[in-house]
Amino acid sequence: MKQPPSRIINATAPIRICDLGGWTDTWFAERGSILNIGVYPYAEAQLFVRRGDRPGKREVVIHAENYGERYALPTPIEYDKHPLLEACLDIMELPDTLDFEVNLFSIAPPGCSTGTSAAISVALLGALDMLTPGRMTPHEIALLAQRVETEKLGLQCGIQDQLASAYGGICYIDMHKYPNASVSQLWLSNRIWWELERRLVLVYLGRSHSSSEVHGKVISRFEASGSDKSSLEPLRRAAKEGKDALYRGDFEAFGNAMKANTEAQRALHPALISPEAETVIALAKKHGALGWKVNGAGGNGGSVTLLCGTENTGKRAFIKELPEVNPAFRVLPIYLSRFGLRQWESPASE
Repeated sequence: MKQPPSRIINATAPIRICDLGGWTDTWFAERGSILNIGVYPYAEAQLFVRRGDRPGKREVVIHAENYGERYALPTPIEYDKHPLLEACLDIMELPDTLDFEVNLFSIAPPGCSTGTSAAISVALLGALDMLTPGRMTPHEIALLAQRVETEKLGLQCGIQDQLASAYGGICYIDMHKYPNASVSQLWLSNRIWWELERRLVLVYLGRSHSSSEVHGKVISRFEASGSDKSSLEPLRRAAKEGKDALYRGDFEAFGNAMKANTEAQRALHPALISPEAETVIALAKKHGALGWKVNGAGGNGGSVTLLCGTENTGKRAFIKELPEVNPAFRVLPIYLSRFGLRQWESPASE
């Protein structure tokens, strides 16, 4: 792959925070209501495409920039170094007359509980889609990205992360029967949008989140036929109440929905709210925060979304004191994303 690329394809997709109603977007929940917020920084995919000189023997190179790894993908594709990336390439029916290198990058740390893996998958599949006949809609790409995790990799995976990355913005997802769902973006006035953006803070807890024994215990409660799933209802309710609160521009009510969701997570299993998250929440309370949501499914590591109060001084005081409480904690800069998946070509001759 030494000749200059004939095409340079780009795709970006936002991550998501504050996923009210999470856990109800799963196969065992059967139906769900989820409200989440797409934010920058984006996950990025870039393809450098070249005409292959060995018919039927396509050369594919993966550059996982965050990990400092660059390697050629064997044929047939093996799920070895980065199974998610490799499975995305495997599921697409790509022309065997093209060689390409794919570069992938995200500012958000891996395992941040902000749907970063889903955003990478959506961006990668979106870029690859530009190499195939016809085109998929963002919704179709989101469903395909979810299939990569559930079918190709055999993982437990809901539907909300991929949909959030594909659509962007503030999404209300009504999953009427897994995995089928309608997605509605909340169209808010600039005043509410800007005020929400000003108040939100994303805190990384200093270590990557990964599926744990605790998650397995929670899932096992709901797997059996006829199991009691009433504990999922407060999560669905939090999503609906959060949606209504944002439409009204009622930030106190939105903060209450965030807190209710976190307590509903705790009710599923106390360990879903980690000691690190409790420390961040306590500091946020001290500085006048209105709400807090442990992102994703909860458990060890990951991140917390905070909704600060009216005065900027409280937010700044929290951010200043955070590293004194735990040097591993850090605030990740975020901006609300008005767009979801974006795909375009760069000039290849520069």
